[in-house]
Amino acid sequence: MKTSDLRRAFLDYFARHQHKVVASSPVIGPADDPTVMWTNAGMVQFKDVFVGKERRDYTRATTSQKCLRAGGKHNDLDNVGFTARHHTFFEMLGNFSFGDYFKADAIRFAWEFVTGKKEEGNLGLDPERLWVTVFEGSEGIPADDEAAALWKAAGVPESRILRFGKKDNFWQMGDTGPCGPCSEMHYYRPKDLSGNRAELVNGDGDDIMEIWNLVFMQYEQDGKGGLTPLPKPSIDTGMGLERVASILQGVESNYEIDLFAPIFQGIWKVARVKAEDRGEHTNRTASQVVADHIRAATFMVFDGVVPSNEGRGYVLRKIIRRALRFGKKLGIEGTFFAGLAPTVLEAMGDAYPELAPEMGRIQKVIAREESQFSLTLTLGLKQLEECDTSLGTLAGSEIFKLYDTYGFPVDLVEDWCRERGVKADLAGFQKELAEQKAKSRAAMKTHDVRLQGDFAVLADLPATRFLGYNVDSAQAQVVALFDTDKKQVPLLKGSGFAVLDATPFYAESGGQVGDTGELSWDADGQRGGAKVADCKALAPKRHVHFLRELTGSLKVGQIVQASIDAPRRARIRAHHTATHLLHAALRDVLGTHVKQAGSAVDAERLRFDFSHFAPIEPEQMLEIERLANEQALRAVATHVREMPIDEALQSGAMALFGEKYGETVRVMTVPGFSVELCGGTHVASTGQIGAIKIVSEGAVAAGVRRLEAVAGLAALERLQEDEAMLGGLSRQINTSRETLASAVAAKEARIQQLEKELKEAKLKAATGGGALENVEAIHGFTVVTATVEGLEAQALREMMDQVRTRHREAVIALASKVSADKVALLVSVAPGLTADAGALLKAMAPAIEGRGGGKKDLAQGGGTKPEGLPAAFDALRAAL
Repeated sequence: MKTSDLRRAFLDYFARHQHKVVASSPVIGPADDPTVMWTNAGMVQFKDVFVGKERRDYTRATTSQKCLRAGGKHNDLDNVGFTARHHTFFEMLGNFSFGDYFKADAIRFAWEFVTGKKEEGNLGLDPERLWVTVFEGSEGIPADDEAAALWKAAGVPESRILRFGKKDNFWQMGDTGPCGPCSEMHYYRPKDLSGNRAELVNGDGDDIMEIWNLVFMQYEQDGKGGLTPLPKPSIDTGMGLERVASILQGVESNYEIDLFAPIFQGIWKVARVKAEDRGEHTNRTASQVVADHIRAATFMVFDGVVPSNEGRGYVLRKIIRRALRFGKKLGIEGTFFAGLAPTVLEAMGDAYPELAPEMGRIQKVIAREESQFSLTLTLGLKQLEECDTSLGTLAGSEIFKLYDTYGFPVDLVEDWCRERGVKADLAGFQKELAEQKAKSRAAMKTHDVRLQGDFAVLADLPATRFLGYNVDSAQAQVVALFDTDKKQVPLLKGSGFAVLDATPFYAESGGQVGDTGELSWDADGQRGGAKVADCKALAPKRHVHFLRELTGSLKVGQIVQASIDAPRRARIRAHHTATHLLHAALRDVLGTHVKQAGSAVDAERLRFDFSHFAPIEPEQMLEIERLANEQALRAVATHVREMPIDEALQSGAMALFGEKYGETVRVMTVPGFSVELCGGTHVASTGQIGAIKIVSEGAVAAGVRRLEAVAGLAALERLQEDEAMLGGLSRQINTSRETLASAVAAKEARIQQLEKELKEAKLKAATGGGALENVEAIHGFTVVTATVEGLEAQALREMMDQVRTRHREAVIALASKVSADKVALLVSVAPGLTADAGALLKAMAPAIEGRGGGKKDLAQGGGTKPEGLPAAFDALRAAL
């Protein structure tokens, strides 16, 4: 069975059993959950559903989920390539029940799909090769006898039902939250059934391999470890696609399945390895690393990750650079990794056709990192040469700095040390690395603050009906109140939070800020009111109004008039629709590789982050601005429709990075120019935007740029500010606006000329034809020293060039008192002399409370204590 057929068979089986087939979410974790960096299991996209914060219009789901395990609790990166099963990127097949069916159906489904007849759409695996495990009970948690009985009823012999403890058969989402026993299916691989023994299950080796894990979420764990039965137990299962494919295709390793064949063909085309040597351990390991990592990198870049020095970008950088290092072990010269990305499309394009139009962008991102890594190696080697190894050891802190700051591979550091007979302090490096990981783990433990206190009940409240697409003010009823301590209260007399059954207030999402405005009411003849300072959806579709300056009292059940700040909303609308116009203009001018990577829209401005690999040229910026304003001037009516997400994507609507979409979406269209999925508020006609003015553009990360702009009244205000500034400059320089640019250029040229003349005058005064130089003989060396006033480092180097022409066989040390608390130092050693300029400067630096370094012939540095210069020169003499 081909891997694509296995994927389809699994999804079709559960679709026949009333499960909703849900598309894979991105490999990056949910944008609104800081605790999850990567999607490492199928349940991640349903996390809010499992914990009750979100409800969907289905209670059964099935997915083939793109997963990544390359950091945090689940990190397989260092094992990848060395084993037959580990991957950074893999697919997890899963079926899920959200308070619908429980153990009986989950076990029945699993056994039927795995052992049922192939002609009926099942896998047809031999039951004689299967084992199942259940939770044996521990730490006061009862044994899962129910699951054992259900497996037996499904047809599993009692001798094949094994019991294990909490480590193997109990699952927890975290320190708190849903948890429960799990039950695993294991498969015996070898042809000879005589070795099929119970002790191999969860043992060493992979003769018996886990293929499916069924998690029974039936408890809620509190902060003290106590367990409470859940009112609606749920099911979360995970089956490794590649593992099961290896069984069905009769191969020993996941890397031998059909899904990897095109990728290996691409690798062997560029590798300098003979065909008969490809199975040799080193070559096999290196090729498996490259094959795994190009799959991971391709999907990471597709889902919006770009290489950087932090977070997800840092993991991507590590994966690419690890692949490049193993590529060199295969004899591959030059860049090659980006060229393998199309092989991933060839292997997986049937399941992920969306890769095809993005392949150019994906290859550009990877190729850019390949080139950057070449530069990194050069910089890293330079830093290595400057490290202190005088005691015969390269310190662990230095190795960690090279690894963490420069991305320099540790194995290359080890090679460098071996070549020079220097010991690499790997223990010290591991200590530094462990400390960094501890800090990272602590940072990842930040919890979701949205539902602190009694806010957890939001998920149990009816969804808020949003009326703000059509009205600015509406009557509504208060359904819940919370005080400033987030405690639910029946009556509010001061600042706090209110949830209404319906509201015109937009809750912050999709980059658009929440609305502000006011609530007013009449209670028992008394007028009451409150300012609404913000509105956020602290649980999906539950709008929480942040109340301030409350007069009177507000109670649950009260009818209120909810009114937004309409002029502010109008400015926000203008900026939001302008963002869509600029996005389309960017793609028109720069190319369709441009994708949103983040945005922020408020009443004062808009910010738009997008994928692009170079600064925007001035003429391109003018064209982007012109195209956006051209659409605004057309005053064309915008169209907004609601439709199923699949239909919307097929129609060409663009989905935006990091957004979570439901089954039904809003599609916002500017006819003939832009079509995007968007739940925000927009102008009815582009003419309501007014002018659009780009105010800045620059890089925010590797491959990501940021554009800021203003629209409507904000654009007018910006233009008026610019006019006022130009007028003021013209008056200051005493010229007209038309000649302002040339007048400023002339003044700049004059300033540069005067600065040059001043520097030359200072240098001439300082050198005095050698009059300030002190020449002496020390321990066989001719030593020239001089102290001058006011020369910066560059001028001091020019002075050194002059002194060298007069003293070609000398040690020269020059110092400049740049200011009352700044000293510049320069030391030169003539070729052929045994002294070391870097060592001499390091000897001088403490006297001036400074530091510096350099090579044997020239070193430079500085300090903050000019009065220490005599002592510094004494240190020079002592060092010589």
